[in-house]
Formats: sequence, C-alpha cells, structure tokens
Amino acid sequence: MGCSGSGKSTFAKKLHEYTALPLIHLDNIWWNKDRTHISREEFDCQLKLLLQGDEWIIDGDYSRTYEVRIQACDTIIFLDYNEEECMKGIIERVGKSRSDIPWVEQQLDPELVKLVRNYQTDNRPVLYSLIAKYPEKKSIVFKTRSQSHEWLSEMTGGLHEADFE
Repeated sequence: MGCSGSGKSTFAKKLHEYTALPLIHLDNIWWNKDRTHISREEFDCQLKLLLQGDEWIIDGDYSRTYEVRIQACDTIIFLDYNEEECMKGIIERVGKSRSDIPWVEQQLDPELVKLVRNYQTDNRPVLYSLIAKYPEKKSIVFKTRSQSHEWLSEMTGGLHEADFE
C-alpha cells in the first residue's frame, strides 16, 4: 500500500518474481481500457473472491478497501514516502507502458496530482490507524525508496538491486 507514485507496482512485481505468489493489480480490476471503471459493487465482489485465496500479493492503495484487505492478509507493506517522492513517481511514468494499468498515461492527470498532494492528510492517517488496530499483522513500513530497495535486495539475495535503478 502507499501513495500513487510510490512504486507499489514495481515493488510488488519484484516481490512476485521472488516469491511466485499470485500478483493482483487493483487498477487492472477497477479500470477498463477506455478509462471507465466497473461499479463499486462489482469491484468489491471481485476483491472478495481474490481475498479468499490462500496466498497473494495485492498491489494498490484503494483506501476504501484498506480494512477488508488488512483483515485478510498476514503482512502489510506500506511505502510511506513523502509527497515530493510520489509526485516525482507519477511524473516519471507518463508515456510509459505499464502492466498494472490498462492504458498509457500521455499527460499528468490533475486528479492524480490532487490525490498525491492530499495523501499525507487524507489516507496516511487512516492506514496507520488500521495498522495499529491489527497488531497481529506483520507490518513493514518503508520511509524511502532506498529502504525498500535494500530490504527487497536482502530478501532476494541481491537479485533485483539493479532493477530499481
């Protein structure tokens, strides 16, 4: 979990490559190729089915679904980066094809910019509150990209260190 632009999808892909756990990108469930989205009810049904699996990696923030996902997981990984770092992340991905979303962003989306600007006050406190509410869940919080890269590199024996450059 984490703000848009924090690198959740890249991190999740590297973790998936190492663990071979099924990887689910929530953006690929919510969004259609034409930038419309499915209904909340349909999304919730699909998420509920996915959460019934024994093992998975779920990539995405979707604050409305924080609690149901935390209840179903054993480990929470939170990329808790500052606004500047996340803004840089959303700017750098413009024009790049990504497997975690069904289109290529051709320009910076003003709504996404607003989401990044408001994350620290709107979403971050909610997530920390839920992490505190479920102390039995293993929680890993990274404050910088270098922390998350180092952790993943240590976990995988250095296999992916260059993939973050």
